[in-house]
Amino acid sequence: MIQLSLLIALFLIMIGVLLSSYRLIKGPTQADRILALDTLSINAIALLVVFGMWLGSTINFEAALLIAVLGFITTVALSKYLMRGDVVE
Repeated sequence: MIQLSLLIALFLIMIGVLLSSYRLIKGPTQADRILALDTLSINAIALLVVFGMWLGSTINFEAALLIAVLGFITTVALSKYLMRGDVVE
């Protein structure tokens, strides 16, 4: 039963990845694209965690933590660049 639930969760997360990718490509403004990139990183984290639970592997959780840190740093850097035009002051 849990395997079926994990497969359904993987399918729904993949739909979220596809929708985020569409918004990343077609976003009308730069702010929409940055938000879509942040959502895409969150979906990637969820995808790795659910896939790790499905396989019974713990290495995926470490990769998810790494993507979480990089996603946060990327979002902050791109937002700062969009607002000020420079990342480092």
